[in-house]
Amino acid sequence: QVQLVESGGGLVQAGGSLRLSCAASGRTFSSYAGGWFRQAPGKEREFVAAISGLGGNTYYADSVKGRFTISRDNAKNTVYLQMNTLKPEDTAVYYCAADFRSWAIVESKSDYEYWGQGTQVTVSS
Repeated sequence: QVQLVESGGGLVQAGGSLRLSCAASGRTFSSYAGGWFRQAPGKEREFVAAISGLGGNTYYADSVKGRFTISRDNAKNTVYLQMNTLKPEDTAVYYCAADFRSWAIVESKSDYEYWGQGTQVTVSS
């Protein structure tokens, strides 16, 4: 059984920064496609960023490009999301996801096998 546990969410003022972490445990191996999604109240869960199994490729939603950075430490089975210059519209529950069948970039939420429980990010204006 694979578990993904997010941490690092919280309340921050606009323009501030947060770093989210997603630690995988259980029946895992180090290289897997990782991603972050978010869901604001009343909205669909949307793609934020994805990273390939070895970390060589990354992909971002246009709304976060240039402000967010996804990275990984495969020795720790952990994927990170560094969020800078946060805006009130970034407020959402952030979810990490993992697909152990792929090493490539995975953008579609329907293609991910496992999900974390979510961590709240609130950006005040």
